[in-house]
Amino acid sequence: MKLLGWSAALATGLFSNAGFAQVETANADTASEDRIIVTAQRREQSPQDVGVALNVFSGAELIDQGIDRINGLENASPNLEIENQFGSGQPSFSIRGVGFRDYATNNTPTVGVYVDDVAYPIPVMTQGVLFDVERVEVLRGPQGTLYGRNTTGGAIKIISAQPTDAFAAGLTVEGGRFGRVDAEGYVSGPASNSIRVRLSGATAHGGDWQVNRETGEEIGSAEQYALRGLVAADLAPDVEAIFNLHGFIDQSDGLGLQLFNDSVFGPLAHAGRRETSFGSSTTFANLIGIDEGQHPFRDNEGWGTSLTLNAGLGDVTLTYIGAYEVLNRKEFNDFDALTVGGAGVYFETSADVMSHELRLSGDTGRLNWVGGLYYSKEDLNELYQSDFVASFGPGFAVTTPYNQNARTLAAYIHGDYALTETLSIIAGVRYEDENRALRDLGTFSVGTGPLNFANGTIDGTLENRDLNSDNVSGKIGIELTPADNLLLYANYSRGVKSGGFTAYNTLNPNALTPFQPEKLNAYEAGFKSNLNDALQLNGAIFFYDYKDQQVQSAIFDAGTGAVVGRIVNADSEIWGAELEAVLNPAPWLTIGQSLGYKDGEFTDFDDLDIAATTLAGMEVLIDRSGQDLGFPNWSYQGFATAETAIAEGWIASARFDYSYRDDLALPLLGPAFAVDDYWLANAQVAFGPEDGRWELALWGRNIFNADYDETRNFFITGGAADVAAPGMPVTYGARVSVRY
Repeated sequence: MKLLGWSAALATGLFSNAGFAQVETANADTASEDRIIVTAQRREQSPQDVGVALNVFSGAELIDQGIDRINGLENASPNLEIENQFGSGQPSFSIRGVGFRDYATNNTPTVGVYVDDVAYPIPVMTQGVLFDVERVEVLRGPQGTLYGRNTTGGAIKIISAQPTDAFAAGLTVEGGRFGRVDAEGYVSGPASNSIRVRLSGATAHGGDWQVNRETGEEIGSAEQYALRGLVAADLAPDVEAIFNLHGFIDQSDGLGLQLFNDSVFGPLAHAGRRETSFGSSTTFANLIGIDEGQHPFRDNEGWGTSLTLNAGLGDVTLTYIGAYEVLNRKEFNDFDALTVGGAGVYFETSADVMSHELRLSGDTGRLNWVGGLYYSKEDLNELYQSDFVASFGPGFAVTTPYNQNARTLAAYIHGDYALTETLSIIAGVRYEDENRALRDLGTFSVGTGPLNFANGTIDGTLENRDLNSDNVSGKIGIELTPADNLLLYANYSRGVKSGGFTAYNTLNPNALTPFQPEKLNAYEAGFKSNLNDALQLNGAIFFYDYKDQQVQSAIFDAGTGAVVGRIVNADSEIWGAELEAVLNPAPWLTIGQSLGYKDGEFTDFDDLDIAATTLAGMEVLIDRSGQDLGFPNWSYQGFATAETAIAEGWIASARFDYSYRDDLALPLLGPAFAVDDYWLANAQVAFGPEDGRWELALWGRNIFNADYDETRNFFITGGAADVAAPGMPVTYGARVSVRY
């Protein structure tokens, strides 16, 4: 969904650590005074005054880049990757190489995602439409002393456009290739002297860009609806309440995988990336209630509500945020891109998250501080079902039910103290206690009797596991401002990511042994500078000491002689740098560039050699110390924008942006599954009046029609079906925006 807003004032926005940021303006007369303000440190600051590596993107910037979901940020921010696992609705977030590839629903991400300060700890919850957004902040590095959740990789903050004091309304309609139509709108204004209201909504339809290579059926269509209502009320002097109620429906097609290597159905491999296939066995189709030729689909809905209270108590501000989020998910994917029922999967998920956060913050001259308490409770019920008929024979349609509960309690405090006018120290600490409980997990083969593979019995007994952990994390650093236009900073921070359970179908109860929380010790130094009115330059270097990194692997069960797939812990190191610049060589021209580099290797990981272990009937290990971690080393983003008056009262603008992702080697899978590097480029021209009342834009995305894959893997062993999640081809279209 294309974010509502006006893309004027392209050359006057602020560049913030690689993200060219803009603020929507009520009229062109105030464009020169536009400023981006971030709340990365729980108070309003310019991005250039924050000693943290971050990007900030306004709603207008996201529109111009065609970013309609959180996943699109990977093409705008250095050292950020967001992959949907096997093309499913389960995303994997990675910042600076700190990520966790897992298509299961039940484990926490390394990157925290917040919407209006409410954490979304279940990754699949983040895949909704971005609409009516004020800004998005991307923070790189461990977080925990300022936010409700604790993360090792970083955080992404989405801030919705807020109710306005004066009446405002807008509507955007966009049409594109493959019959895609998007629309969104908002109405905002005062309901009384003390109450302000904002209603916004979005919808998307069409877009069949893939085709079944056997039947010619087209898939890829969107069918999405989203609504949000915000009410801001002044309850008393210096006391404000914001009530947020939102919901969505997503009945879109899923992604069809591409078959790129196939030793059994050779002529079908290496087809174009728009070609796919799908199919289910009779047993599996009957089990989940679909036709055998059903294409991948989503039938998801969710809603949520939150209440934010801000009260000024003299020099101290009291903030309370209470939230409740619900997701109901039905999703079918075909992980083999064949008609034979080798790896179809179906998720039926019910999840809800309740959270409460209470914090105090203050500014006492030299000291800025914030402290808080956080509590959350997650309840996840899931039925995960798999089609293994082509792999293991008739009847092997497998169902895995389970329930997982998580309770998190944390306390944190963070402050920065100005020792002198040019030198400040920053320190924070966090304590977190967490309980995760896996209940009633079993794996049943529908066609072979009531055998429960979770514990090897036929009595129907289900497995239970618990993981209790408590961790301390924190941060200490310095900031030096030797000149008004220069900030130098150095930080040490420690982040923690929750442990969890390998909640897949399994032949062995040892697969359910919990993996432990991972810890990241991060060392970072950087600078932010405005060298003159025409050049802004920022940079950072970092080194990560990664303990108990969570990795997909396997173990050997000596009791049964079985190889058991399981997430395990390992140690590693990551290092890298980012350099970002924005240049204004002329009043009408802005050029931005960002370059990210990262590399990493295991330092202590005795991994199971699955092939050798299976052959020997005993555990055979591989020392993977020194082996590459498997993520793209280089990322590069850039843009150029131009704006000019073409007649009195009329403005034309143009934008060209591009991004590069380095090749992705996956050493744990082998060279066949390496993903080639690729470039993506977008372009836009726009026209409208200076007052921003309306705009007409023509755009193109992936304009050079690059063929690329997001990721590669396999689900049928022996090379019978190696699959890739393909990226979209060139698209183009037009957008009309009207504002009042």
